[in-house]
Amino acid sequence: MNDILPQLEQLIDQLIGKNEQLEQQITTLKEQNTKLVDENETLQLELLEREEKQKETSTTLSSLLDKLQSAHQAN
Repeated sequence: MNDILPQLEQLIDQLIGKNEQLEQQITTLKEQNTKLVDENETLQLELLEREEKQKETSTTLSSLLDKLQSAHQAN
């Protein structure tokens, strides 16, 4: 019985240490996740803005092509 108590103490200390390590990892992972979620949202917004600009550019180009075709047909 006297041999078991020191072993239990050691195991408990190891478990406490491992638990603290895992809690730190969880905190780090949560911080990384928050950062990545923010970065993802930013990238999605940038993509939407670029798509909108692309649509505007496409509309402008289509309008210019229509004008050129109209001018060409008039001549």
